[in-house]
Amino acid sequence: MNILVCIKQVPASSKVEVDPQTGVLKRAGVESKMNPYDLYALETALRLREEHGGSVTVLSMGPPQAQAVIREAFAMGADAGVLLSDRRFGGADVLATSYTLAQGVRRAGSFDLLICGKQTTDGDTAQVGPEIAEWLGIPSVANVRRIVRAEKGAVVVEADLPQSLETTRVQFPCLLSVDKDICQPRLPSYVKLCASRERPVTVLTLDDMDDRDERHYGLNGSPTQVRRIFPPESDVRREIWRGSGQTLGARLYTMLRQKKFV
Repeated sequence: MNILVCIKQVPASSKVEVDPQTGVLKRAGVESKMNPYDLYALETALRLREEHGGSVTVLSMGPPQAQAVIREAFAMGADAGVLLSDRRFGGADVLATSYTLAQGVRRAGSFDLLICGKQTTDGDTAQVGPEIAEWLGIPSVANVRRIVRAEKGAVVVEADLPQSLETTRVQFPCLLSVDKDICQPRLPSYVKLCASRERPVTVLTLDDMDDRDERHYGLNGSPTQVRRIFPPESDVRREIWRGSGQTLGARLYTMLRQKKFV
């Protein structure tokens, strides 16, 4: 079973500035880490490889320093890594990002299963995974909380829907977006880190893609644009109540009813 896992380097802190002109995050000089949800995706892939054989390739998109998360994936057990890095990819929204990653998947090789984390901590859209599947023309399942079993040519998964759990059999090739409850990610291994120190990371640019039209990538290919950025207004209001327990309880209940909490 050949598996590809999409991973992303995200800011390690919530204190990140946004460029007021472009509306994109200022990532230069910001401490980064692997997106936490992608750790669960990678662990899921590694467990499937250990049980059924095959290989695990990780794919990331970002500046050259994003190779750090690919090296971390090597230390966890990934076999190969591909980085999509080009200034012309910068500023992409979810549509342009998913299109770029789909192009990268095509260039990276042939895979039975693609696994993504449910969402990223810097975007929180949870849209990129399903959109990659749409560009590739393959089925996808989101909010996967358990791999029931892998069969010949298919995988059976359990997805967490808003009001129920759904068990689905999906034929390969397919894409899964996994939730954080699916497993417990392993820690990187120092031995594997040392063993993979000289392992090359394949870097692809726009010129390596099948589609080299710049209008489909980065800011040029992003139909959504940030119009305005502003801090949220504070609406904190404080009151001090005094009285007996019975009086305060009745007053609190009335307030909660008015605000429709109960």
